[in-house]
Amino acid sequence: MRCPFCSEAETQVKDSRPAEDGTSIRRRRACATCGQRFTTVERVQLRELTVVKADGRRALFDREKLSRSIRIALRKRPVSEEQIEQMVSGIVRRLEASGESEISTTRVGELAMESLHAIDAVGYVRFASVYRDFRETKDFSEILTSIDDRRKQTTK
Repeated sequence: MRCPFCSEAETQVKDSRPAEDGTSIRRRRACATCGQRFTTVERVQLRELTVVKADGRRALFDREKLSRSIRIALRKRPVSEEQIEQMVSGIVRRLEASGESEISTTRVGELAMESLHAIDAVGYVRFASVYRDFRETKDFSEILTSIDDRRKQTTK
């Protein structure tokens, strides 16, 4: 692992332990050249996923981009960092388990919305407003009505 401070290729692992979510390993490392310490996180990657965008362009799936989008939707909400990591890991596992090497942005967005809906309604609406490109207040009204309808169905 290359040192992020001095770019030295040789670093030593000082400590390894499973991360909180159990799907990754945190490693404390030290650079032999500059002496700086840093942490890396390793995750199992079952396959290379390619995202097919609406205009047909293709890009490698970026877990951090998904994570960042969900964090923005949940900013200042009572959702822990651990819950967010579990949500992102769950979405990635579902994508990898699908057996497809190419996935649409629509599929990624729908899985994110499904996960957000289960955890936080406000985060769900925030994400949906960007993902579905809300342009008018009626778009918000429609999604809020659908949330209320779902709640009524589950309480019956």
